[in-house]
Amino acid sequence: MDMKDLDQFEKATISGRSEMSRFSMALLFIIGIMVYSSTFIQGVPGGTLLMVAAMIGGYMAINIGANDVANNVGPAVGSKTLTLTGAIIIAVIFEAAGALVAGGEVVDTIKKGIIDPSLIGDTNTFIWVMMGALLAGAVWLNIATALGAPVSTTHSIVGGVLGAGIAAGGMDIANWSKMGQIAASWIISPVMGAIIAATFLYLIKRTITYQQDMATAAARMVPIFVSFMIWAFGTYLMLKGLKKIWAVDFLEAIAIGFAIAVAAYFVILRPRIGRAAARMKNTKESVNQLFSIPLIFAAAMLSFAHGANDVANAIGPLAAINDAVLKGAIVAKAAIPLWVMLVGAIGISLGLALYGPKLIRTVGSEITELDQSRAFCVAMAASITVIIATHFGLPVSSTHIAVGGIFGIGFLREYLKTSHAKRIHEIKDHHHGEDEKLIEDYLDNFEQASLPEKSAMLDKLKKNSKASTLNKKERKSLNKIYRTELVKRTALLKIAAAWIITVPASGILAAIFYFTIRGIMV
Repeated sequence: MDMKDLDQFEKATISGRSEMSRFSMALLFIIGIMVYSSTFIQGVPGGTLLMVAAMIGGYMAINIGANDVANNVGPAVGSKTLTLTGAIIIAVIFEAAGALVAGGEVVDTIKKGIIDPSLIGDTNTFIWVMMGALLAGAVWLNIATALGAPVSTTHSIVGGVLGAGIAAGGMDIANWSKMGQIAASWIISPVMGAIIAATFLYLIKRTITYQQDMATAAARMVPIFVSFMIWAFGTYLMLKGLKKIWAVDFLEAIAIGFAIAVAAYFVILRPRIGRAAARMKNTKESVNQLFSIPLIFAAAMLSFAHGANDVANAIGPLAAINDAVLKGAIVAKAAIPLWVMLVGAIGISLGLALYGPKLIRTVGSEITELDQSRAFCVAMAASITVIIATHFGLPVSSTHIAVGGIFGIGFLREYLKTSHAKRIHEIKDHHHGEDEKLIEDYLDNFEQASLPEKSAMLDKLKKNSKASTLNKKERKSLNKIYRTELVKRTALLKIAAAWIITVPASGILAAIFYFTIRGIMV
């Protein structure tokens, strides 16, 4: 065996040890849940089921942290605003804070009301349904994470509850109108995220990076964009992150968020960003730096809201099982004991720290290239889409929104680059046969011109040009020549496929697990 083979063997061994270390820590957490829960189940009828459910809940929480949290911090890592370690630390702190501070005291036992619990025969059957759903959601998330596909944890548990519920009570148990809304969200969420993110990026380009004096434009526009972000995130947190400890209606949240944003604009943003812009170079990279701190803030707030809301995906079924075991009844809303909340909060944080980097890299850099301004637009899309959806009662997924926003940014950049390449072709074609130096000078003037000047130059060219002799087929061929792919199509297909099969896959798994559990218990 030569030195090269030894080196490869050593790298493989190190990778294996690292994977075993992560697995061991996750296993210790689940064993710890088993040991702790065993201390208060003695003498409780069905206590063993509760202990097993707690372990499954911990497993689910780990997988939520591994898969779902990447959407909150991935763009900040991909844009190099945060290091991977820094992003994980911020996400762990704010995810746990959101779960423990704003997670609420009760939780819906049937997520999204997709099945009718009154059609479930007895308490034991209900417990088996919840256990099957929880285990199915966790296993599907584990598979998706291993494949590098960011999927909706809400859809995972919804599919699990639906599949196990149908297995226990038949097709009539399902609320198919609710399922129709959830299926519609597969399109609504990413499309809304893509449109809003692309719109903000286009506005940033038009008002700042396409300007001749980018520093002056940034001093004027960046405080406005960041103020809009504060307004959006203030409203978002009140409607989603803090709703269980501070209930405000939609208009109140909008008004309070607006007042905070206006105050921040005049007191903090305009003077500080103005001073920073006055010292910066007239480059796009310098403009991007102005979005760094707002982007870190956005990652923290998204993590807090996610912890407050999506911890229910791990602890909702567990809280339902806890109530069913202790009270012997099926309830629509279950109280959340502190130990159940800690299982969710700690599990999500641990899953993020151990297995989150894979999906963070996928979201941050493996779909399209992100910089600070582009990542800022993704964060804006995440908050604004949820606000709109909340107002109109639309079911949306934060995962689908964020990833859709990234795709939207990538496709917008493809369109702009292709359009620019075609314009350069038109200019060269118009000057065909002229002196090469004259053509280069014209192109230099065109590149440095302002947007109105560029438009005037192109209009003048069109007026002086002969009518196009290209047919439809030739024009399509020209589009293909200058098309620039900035979005990885393989990533698009993989993620879209994972989204489509999430509910059916977790549903089938849940039905299998339900019948297995019932077979063991009966």
